[in-house]
Amino acid sequence: MSEVVTRERHDVIAVVTVDSPPVNALSAAVRRGILDNVNAAVADPEVQAIVLTCAGRTFIAGADITEFGKPAQPPSLNDVIAALENSPKPTIAAIHGTALGGGLEVALGCHFRVAVKDARLGLPEVKLGLLPGAGGTQRLPRAVGPELAVQMIVGGNPIGAADALKHGLIEEVVEDRVAGGVAFARKVLVEKRPTRRLRDDDSKLAAARADRSIFTNAVASMTKKARGLEAPFACADAIGAAIDLPFDQGLAKEREGFLKLVVSDQSKAQRYAFFAEREAAKVDGVPDGAKPRPVARVAIIGAGTMGGGIAMSFANAGIPVTLIETGKEQLDRGMGIMQKNYEATAARGGIPADAPAKRMGLITGVVGLENVKDADLIIEAVFETMAVKKEVFTALDAYAKPGAVLASNTSYLNVDEIAATTKRPQDVLGMHFFSPANVMKLCEIVRGAKTAPDALLTAVSIAKKIAKVPVVAGVCDGFIGNRMLAARSKQSEKLLFEGALPQQVDAVVTKFGMPMGPFAMGDLAGLDIGWRSRQDRGIKSEIADALCEAGRFGQKTGKGYYKYEQGSRSPLPDPEVEALINDTLTKLGLKRREVSDEEILERMVYPMINEGARILEEKIAARPSDIDVVWLYGYGWPIYRGGPMHYADSVGLKHIAERLAFYAKATNDPSLEPAPLLKRLAGEGKTFASLAQQSKAAA
Repeated sequence: MSEVVTRERHDVIAVVTVDSPPVNALSAAVRRGILDNVNAAVADPEVQAIVLTCAGRTFIAGADITEFGKPAQPPSLNDVIAALENSPKPTIAAIHGTALGGGLEVALGCHFRVAVKDARLGLPEVKLGLLPGAGGTQRLPRAVGPELAVQMIVGGNPIGAADALKHGLIEEVVEDRVAGGVAFARKVLVEKRPTRRLRDDDSKLAAARADRSIFTNAVASMTKKARGLEAPFACADAIGAAIDLPFDQGLAKEREGFLKLVVSDQSKAQRYAFFAEREAAKVDGVPDGAKPRPVARVAIIGAGTMGGGIAMSFANAGIPVTLIETGKEQLDRGMGIMQKNYEATAARGGIPADAPAKRMGLITGVVGLENVKDADLIIEAVFETMAVKKEVFTALDAYAKPGAVLASNTSYLNVDEIAATTKRPQDVLGMHFFSPANVMKLCEIVRGAKTAPDALLTAVSIAKKIAKVPVVAGVCDGFIGNRMLAARSKQSEKLLFEGALPQQVDAVVTKFGMPMGPFAMGDLAGLDIGWRSRQDRGIKSEIADALCEAGRFGQKTGKGYYKYEQGSRSPLPDPEVEALINDTLTKLGLKRREVSDEEILERMVYPMINEGARILEEKIAARPSDIDVVWLYGYGWPIYRGGPMHYADSVGLKHIAERLAFYAKATNDPSLEPAPLLKRLAGEGKTFASLAQQSKAAA
């Protein structure tokens, strides 16, 4: 096995190179290699300066995730940083790719830093429920000032080389990491530049020490969306310690905060989510050697809300798109909406000023299905009606070239039934995007009974290329997410019949951490949609039907389960709704009772978990963590709770099974009877996570 860290001489400059693919993570071997080689360079009388760089595609991109949860191995990262910082010879970090987390902390320990122009530098530990644990919260504010440090640490937002140069995080932008690093080291020696230990330089803290509001305002801005999260505030406290305390005392505060977070339930959940997302990209049941089909051009059928959002996702990734409509009026409207969307984003500074023209240039709008003939991937995004979708796929069978992957953006419908309308069911699958499709990260990839492995891998691969998180699901009504959501929706409706009010249910759900409760969500989507669907199926929901009969369709009409003031999207409780509920219950001969918040939470969450167990039993989802990824990225489940199945494990499956059995009897609802898998795991004292462990052991 070759050395993961090597050293070579460029005259009087020692170049220490980390070469530990794929991302040069800070494993114990890498830490030991850096420390030994830096110490050897310091001891070498021929060496006058030391450049630390990395081989491959990136600088040190962070900690070695395979060491998470294992006993620490020496040397510590702080030992490595101390060797660089205390070196009597100048140390220079030469950065390319990404310097993230511990990688940037190593670079901050060096006396100087240079980077290639496309490098990215950041401390994203907050996204794992942690704070930087090797001096990052103390050195970065001293390098760039507290305001930018708050953005980078509390927000977890990396910056590019140009911004790093502007704010003093690096000294130069160089063309080549090694040549540039060595040339800068020579310049330091020739100019006899004094070495700069960030721990000794408080100059950029002076303004915040004189005016604390500089820091507090920056923190307030970055924590506005941190509701329920612990790590952003712990990060802010550690940066505050850099401002208020001498370096070593601040370092002790940082360590104290890190040790508290690393054992917290929130950080465990966030780290679980990190691994769950990566696990979801692994597709079970495909033969070894199967590869995605090449995709050079994509066609999207339907320029409505979903079709336009999907087209933007591809254009954002630089992939040419043909957007197809049945008429010029519909096409022009869809193209215009996308143009306005891009222009608004550019006006806010979200994308460069020239991006709207570039991205719209990748979207070709045409009329007529025959224009799919050159596409390698065709995504249908028409009305969620089986008859319409069958009509489209029958036509695609005639127009699409052989080997093109045919995907339906359906949220509920049977993909096998759609595939049966073609002579190529092996090419058909589902790609369920979430609205707005250009923003939401989740994409459920629905595998049909006859979907070919390479077609499935094509959908997974392309989803990743357009910055989506793909999760493979089997065929059933609603797949993973919407099937579980239906279980929650049923209980939310029943709670109204038993005595709860919409605002009470929604308050419990949002306090739990969801972005929106079921009734506010219904108002946003439009209550008339569900009303029409119920009418088509001959189903009644007396309270929801009464609202619609009264013209209360939600936000679009200014009133639904809530009322809305002119121009506002903020839901306000409406006495008229309570009166309507009471009248409906009286007509049905039902009496209201007091419903506790505890009962509401259990009936909002536990039936979803129960349905998740059935989904696993039926192999609709490959693993419990896949279900969690769907809810984290498609429905706004709070990341600090890890997902429904992770949350179930933390609560205890025995407790959940007992409560479901209680509610099944108390409300005369057989759907709440614990699923066989849930009952079995609860009886054996096991967790959903144990299923994944068993699966890995079997493999």
